[in-house]
Amino acid sequence: MFKQWSRKFPGLPRKVAEARDFVAALLEGEGSGPVDDALLIVSELATNAVRHTRSGWYGGWFLVVVSFGDDVVRIEVIDAGGDREPLLRSVNSDVEEGGRGLLLVTACAKDWGVQDRPGGRCIWAELARVSE
Repeated sequence: MFKQWSRKFPGLPRKVAEARDFVAALLEGEGSGPVDDALLIVSELATNAVRHTRSGWYGGWFLVVVSFGDDVVRIEVIDAGGDREPLLRSVNSDVEEGGRGLLLVTACAKDWGVQDRPGGRCIWAELARVSE
């Protein structure tokens, strides 16, 4: 990765839209990148951070990091951690209406993963960079 930007957001549901705007502006500024897929990914990961981790607690936060490499755009959402691990659910799973966000991330991303960090975790996704 040779260019990287990050921004910290309060762990509030309404801040997910600001995280999307942040990523959209960066992709527009770079003049490349799969914008729709990137926006879906940051929406899912930021929403998960706010709903399912301590990031959504009073005073919580999440961090969005966007990195541009020669052939890849990497989006990371770093949260404050929680008691449950992120799970990839099957399409036929008998869970509530939600709970399938990581399936969407998997469908859009070239690769993705989870890294535990001190005091939280990072969920990342990589997208193939579009050449002009």
